Amino acid sequence: MTTHHALATQAQALKGLGRREEALAIDRQAVALFPASGVAWHNMAATLGDLGRAGEARAACEEAFARGLDAPETWSVYARSLLALGDHDAAEAAYAEIARRAPRGVGVAIERANVAWMRRGVLEEALAALDACFAAGGDPAPLIGGKATLLEAAGEPVRAADLLARAAEMLPDDLSILLGAAHSAMVVDRMSEAERFLALAERLQPDADSVLIQAAVIHLAAGRPEVALAKVHEGLRRRPQDQALLGWAATAARAAGDPLHAELYDFAAMVRVYDLATPPGWPSLAAYLDDLAAALDRLHLYRQHPANQSLRQGSQTLHLLTGSDDPAIMAFFAAIGAPIRDYMAKLGPGSDPLRARNNGDYRIQGAWSVRLRPHGFHRDHFHAQGWLSSAFYVRTPDAALDRGGREGWIRFGKPPFRTEPALEAEHFVRPRPGRLVLFPSYLWHGTVPFTTDEDRLTMAFDAVPA
Repeated sequence: MTTHHALATQAQALKGLGRREEALAIDRQAVALFPASGVAWHNMAATLGDLGRAGEARAACEEAFARGLDAPETWSVYARSLLALGDHDAAEAAYAEIARRAPRGVGVAIERANVAWMRRGVLEEALAALDACFAAGGDPAPLIGGKATLLEAAGEPVRAADLLARAAEMLPDDLSILLGAAHSAMVVDRMSEAERFLALAERLQPDADSVLIQAAVIHLAAGRPEVALAKVHEGLRRRPQDQALLGWAATAARAAGDPLHAELYDFAAMVRVYDLATPPGWPSLAAYLDDLAAALDRLHLYRQHPANQSLRQGSQTLHLLTGSDDPAIMAFFAAIGAPIRDYMAKLGPGSDPLRARNNGDYRIQGAWSVRLRPHGFHRDHFHAQGWLSSAFYVRTPDAALDRGGREGWIRFGKPPFRTEPALEAEHFVRPRPGRLVLFPSYLWHGTVPFTTDEDRLTMAFDAVPA
């Protein structure tokens, strides 16, 4: 006999493999077999949320509530679905309900603080949500890390470094705090302090990937690229496809003059530009982009950028856009199939980390939209959870793009932190509406800031081998 637990276990395993649609089918079976179970409705709501199907997730949460389930976890799924639907007041009320039920819940407190920051841009209000969780007995280390992230996002890196330095003295055995303190000290050019915290982290877990990466970052900042490269090679021996290790390996190899850099950063073969074909149902690409822009603009309701993302002076959607039922957004995901398959075909097989995973098929891992305001930009970053990453331009700051200095262009190869020697961007692509750029997820990329009174609207996604 099929049991509720067996179905839940099967669905969870499928989600762990990235097979969320198959997991949803199992969750639907569980709801059909056990319609009175609030847990079954919760599980389906969670999977729907993972798929970006916010309206269905909200409805499933409400079914779970109606069946007596009042767990903080269900309220969390509910809050996220409300955010995705643009009902921000109700979402914040849901986060308040979670705080009443589970005041020590660190993850939800960080989410709540981030929502407050994005909606109103009042730093102290966002920090207060984390302080309330700490006062209730929440785990201090991730709360301190969350506060430092908010401080950095608000343009106060020195305050973030001071906070983490104090925390490192109080929590000398917490790896995340030591690494955060090392990194923040480096960002504000307190290199002796950064090296001291790194040494403490290396004594705790010298072989951890996070330690090896932070060591590479600090050795690069201190002008020791060969040491940095040795650190990332140590991690790559265990995890040869780790995108973060590959990103820093390319940087260290470039600084050290190692041929690995050319292998990982073959811009001619690995950065490809496509101009999207007009999707069926629209008379022209311009008409389609107008509808897509209108659909995306309706989603950009935040005042500030997320604390933990790369953009500055703009907003970002937080839910998986592949779950949207808007016709223009749905048409986008149908239209990108041909460019992605062309990219994989031209890339071909090989032994390097990018080509070694090229099996000719893909699935979308994440998808979002960013709207940059005047003076907006993306800090240089890579996507640690992807394989192929992208930038698709819906609306561009055209006056800025034609200026000298490549304002508003996407750039590749520049690390986000100081290195000795300094490493500038190596490759640039000029955006234009309807243009899709595909590239390896481990490749550093960012936006040259633009200074005109215009905005920029994009979509982006990460793809992984199916």
